[in-house]
Amino acid sequence: MSTPLSPHIRIWLVSNHTPPIHISFSQTYLYLPIVLFHMALVYGVEKKTVPTHMKFVMGGASGMLATCIVQPLDLLKTRMQISGTLGTREYKNSFEVLSKIWKNEGMLSLYNGLSAGLLRQASYTSAKMGVYQMELDWYRKNFGNYPSMVASMTMGIVAGAFGALCGNPAEVALIRMMSDNRLMPEDRRNYKNVGDAFVRIVKDEGVVALWRGCLPTVGRAMVVNMVQLASYSLMKDQLHGYLSEGIPLHLTAALVSGLLTSVTSMPLDMAKTRIQQMKVIDGKPEYSGTIDVLKRVVKNEGAFAVWKGFTPYLIRMGPHTIFSFVFLEQMNKAYGKHVLGDSLSDSVP
Repeated sequence: MSTPLSPHIRIWLVSNHTPPIHISFSQTYLYLPIVLFHMALVYGVEKKTVPTHMKFVMGGASGMLATCIVQPLDLLKTRMQISGTLGTREYKNSFEVLSKIWKNEGMLSLYNGLSAGLLRQASYTSAKMGVYQMELDWYRKNFGNYPSMVASMTMGIVAGAFGALCGNPAEVALIRMMSDNRLMPEDRRNYKNVGDAFVRIVKDEGVVALWRGCLPTVGRAMVVNMVQLASYSLMKDQLHGYLSEGIPLHLTAALVSGLLTSVTSMPLDMAKTRIQQMKVIDGKPEYSGTIDVLKRVVKNEGAFAVWKGFTPYLIRMGPHTIFSFVFLEQMNKAYGKHVLGDSLSDSVP
């Protein structure tokens, strides 16, 4: 007469096999190696992974490298968004912006605010990508599969909001440095670098001024990451039947994602930009909030003015997404190979 297996092994076998396996004690030597191997994978031995702190570091570094490439487009977008605040229409389109900057300020001025842009990526993107990857790890650990679209959108919202809170001071400095040269000489702030901008903002306007425009910045970041992350994943899944895994697939998915993200987030980006570069005269700010900005822009400049700078914004969004994820993939691969000693390192979710 055979003796039944230990209840723990029997429960594990029944719960992990369909149909349930019922074996006797005499069969233990046949199944025990398999049971122990699978139990070790599930409960004990975990694959070496990139540490959490390195996910934050590599997320920020990938964003900084991408910013070095697309910074001129960000400057064009910002100049387009704030044109009209001086009472006249300064630029007809993005090409006129580029032409005037090249002629009046020189080629290097296209990189005005780069130090603030890099600091923004070091804070905003580090926090955003780090939190998002932590959320993905938590989801997989608790649910055992990849997140659904709704779950991805929710995690994108949380990660975007957290990143925006961390990156808002650098965002304020970035907007001001990129828009300074368009002002009259007597109105310019003439920040030397992002450090000088922080010191003078705190000295002249108080610490709270570093988080000016925080509400539209957080709102924009929530919309951007909700749409961007979910639409990018969805487009990759939809296009897999037509394109193989690689740069063409990533490029197409990123461009579609960038288009959808740009359309939905541009009005909030417009409001954020104007609030962050506004001046406070006699203790009274130029705008009272996001809704006030949008109402006045529509009234004075037309409904489509909330999408000023759309072309450079769209062109910037696609490449920045592609470069960021490509750099992040390579960093994960290099860390896994040279630090963890694992050629099959974690890939970007």
